[in-house]
Parts: sequence; structure tokens; C-alpha cells
Amino acid sequence: MASPPPGQQTEQPHLVSLVLQSKKALQHGQQLCSKANSLSNASAQCSVDVLTLDAKVKWITEAVLEQLKLAANVAKSIEHKRAQLDKQVKGWDVVRSQRTEALDNILESLGAQLVPPGFHQTSSGSSLFGSQHSIDGKNGNAVFNAQQSPSATVRDNPFDRHSKNADRTKWKTLRDFVDESAIENVLDTLESDRIRLDDIMASTYDYPETLSAAISSICESLPSSSNVPSIEDILNAQQQPSELMARHLSSLTSHYEQMADALKESEAGEIFGEEDLQDMNRDTEELPSIMAELEEQALSIEDTHQQLVTAKTAAQERLATQSMTLDNLDELGEIMSDMLQKQQDVENECQELLDGLQERLLIVEDLHHRFIQYQTSFKKLLVEIGRRRHYKEAVEKVVEGMILQLKTMTEEERWVREHFNAEHGQHIPEDICLCIENPPTRWEVVPREGDVRESLPEVASDLLTQAEEKLAAVDVSSAGTESV
Repeated sequence: MASPPPGQQTEQPHLVSLVLQSKKALQHGQQLCSKANSLSNASAQCSVDVLTLDAKVKWITEAVLEQLKLAANVAKSIEHKRAQLDKQVKGWDVVRSQRTEALDNILESLGAQLVPPGFHQTSSGSSLFGSQHSIDGKNGNAVFNAQQSPSATVRDNPFDRHSKNADRTKWKTLRDFVDESAIENVLDTLESDRIRLDDIMASTYDYPETLSAAISSICESLPSSSNVPSIEDILNAQQQPSELMARHLSSLTSHYEQMADALKESEAGEIFGEEDLQDMNRDTEELPSIMAELEEQALSIEDTHQQLVTAKTAAQERLATQSMTLDNLDELGEIMSDMLQKQQDVENECQELLDGLQERLLIVEDLHHRFIQYQTSFKKLLVEIGRRRHYKEAVEKVVEGMILQLKTMTEEERWVREHFNAEHGQHIPEDICLCIENPPTRWEVVPREGDVRESLPEVASDLLTQAEEKLAAVDVSSAGTESV
């Protein structure tokens, strides 16, 4: 290195300024690189934390989803059980409608069946079918006393010879002899129990919907998808700036060492030429651009680190939310347990009530059959009264003919005896055969001792014909059913 002219010795102190600038740049670069290195290390740890937290969130989410599937199955199970119970109740309603309709029809038919006044006593408390006691708790069908037959009310009744000319609009019907209050009690109890059944079923009506809403609420609280950025991309994004900063820091170190050596040489009396100084100045002038690039790369590393920090915070928030979700899931489990127990209790109570309702339907069915039997018995009673009238008239005709024949025979016998006594009586001693003077025995045909003459109620011919036709139709229908 040549010694400069004497005039250039005054510019040597400028070298100190260059060294200071290089040292300052190196120190600042070291700070930036140290911070970047710390951020890189923190990013690595933060990435591990993010992955750990995200794994926990995913594991909890999957576990919650599995539990929610079970909860959904429970909701479907409750809904299925309710559907089965509803189906059973609707089936009962169909049978009930059929049997109550059949009972109404037979009662209407009884209301259309006229009862001639001669068939019942004048007392309003008398019943064609016996006493009208309410339904008892044993057999549930004592609407009338079946031990007393319809004919029993006719046995002591007087013969009504004016029934043909009576106003039939004032006649009673078979329905007048039925205990309507007992039937109403059966139907009212049936309706009351049916309403009670609806009330019991309604207590769990909203269970499936409530469970579904709770399940949907918990599902909505779960993270829809992972918002974790790609850790590999972030770390790779930090790698390039770190390498670039390392090269820049190496350059700054080399530059500072060169400038420090130059200053030592200058202090030792070495004189640098213009070209060397220009090189030094040029290298020093590049320091700001290097520092700017270092700051830019450091900022880049800080940005990527901040992404990881943000991701970690978000993962921590999701994990905290998952904790609340688990609490809600535990609460849902308790609710489901209570619901299942309540639903089972409801099913047991409903089944018990349905069994009772089924028994009451049997009472309605039994009433229907009994009323059919008694309507049929009454029609047969009409036919039987008609047959007995024919028998009575035939017997009376025989008795009247016998009485007339006996009277005629007695008169003939009396004339013959009188003629015999007139012709031969004076020639026969009076103390011989005293009975020859007796008149013939006069006979009278009367009912057997203890019996009374039978009295039958009047049955109009149209009522008798109608009863015979309906009985014949029933016989034909029964015969057809048996053949099938």
C-alpha cells in the first residue's frame, strides 16, 4: 500500500466513522438474528403445542360425535317406542269405534222395536228384562237381570184386547227397558280413561324433539373443521429468511472485521489509497440496504411466528370450548337417562291402562251381544205368544165343542129317562132301584185345580209378521256363515 500525498492525511479519521458504522450494523444485525433465532425456536415449540392442542380438540370432537350418535339412536329409540305405542292406541281406537258403533246400532234397533202395552206392567219401575241395576264390578254387564226372562213379565199381565186400536206412538220400545245410565257410565269411564291415556302419553311427547335440538346444539358448538395452518409450510417459510439472515450476518461480521483491521493498520501508520477508501465507503454504504433486508426477513419470521401463536390461541380457545361441550354432553347424558326411565314408566302405565281399556271394550262387546240376544228373544217371544194364542184358541174350541156335546148328550139322556120313568115307573115298586129317578149328571169343563185360565197379551198381526221375517233372515244369515 503506497503512502498517500501529504494532503490526504486529513481523510484518515473518516475510517473511524466507517468502523463505527460497521460495528453498529453488526450489533444491530446480531440483535435481529438473535431475535429471529429465538422466534424460530419459539415457533418450533409453538408448532408442537399447536399440534398437541389440535390433536386434543380432534380427539374430543370425535369422541363427542360418537356420543352424539348414541344420543341420536336414543332419540330414535324413544320415537320408535312412541310410534309403536301410538299404533297400539290407534288400533284400540279403531276397535272401540267399531264396538261402540255396533252398540249404538243395536240400541237404535231396540228403540225401533215396539212393545205392546200388554207385555209390561203399568208400574213405571217394571222392566221387560228385569230390574235395571247398574253395572257391577264383577261381571260388568248387569244392565238387566238375565235370570228373569222376558216372558216372566207377561205371565201375570192382563189381556189387552184394545191394543190393536191403541195409539202406537205412545207405546214403549225395547230401549225403554234398558238401563241407559249404566251404559253411559261404561262409555263415560271408557272416555275418561282414554283421555287419561292421552295425558300420560303427552308427558313424553316432546322428548325426541328435545333430544334432537340438544344434539344439534352440541354439534353446532363443535369446530366445523381444523383452522390450524400448515406447520410444515410455516417452518419452511422461516427457513429461507433464517438462512438469508445468517449470510447477511456473516457478511456484516466480515465487513466489520475488515474495517477493524483497516483501522488498526491505519493507526499503525498505514496509509490507504483512494481506491481502497472508495471500496470501504462503497461497502459501508451498502450496510443500510443489508440492514433493511435483515429487518424484512426478521419481520417475516416474526409474522410466521405470530401465525403459530394465533393458531395456538385459537386451539386453546377451541379446547376451552370443548370443555364446555363435554359438560353439556354430560348433562345431556343425565337428561337421556331420565328420559329413558320416564319413557319406560309411561309405557308401563299406558300398557296397564290399555289392558283396562281392553277389558272395558269387552264389556261394551258383551252388552252388544246381550242386546242382540234379547232383541232376538223378544222377537221369538212375539212368535211364541202367537203360537200360544193358536194353541189357546184350539184348546178353547175343543172345550167349547165338548161342552156343547155334553149338553146335547145330557138333554137327550134326560128326555130318554123321563120317557122311561113315565112308561114304566108306575109299575115298579118305589123301594126298588131308587136311582132310577135321578136325572143325568150335568158336566162342566173347567181348568185343573190350582190352574187359572191362560191370559195372553194381544200381538198385532203386522208385528208378528215382522218378527217372523226378521228371525227368518237371521236364520238364513247364520246358515250362510256356518257353511262358509
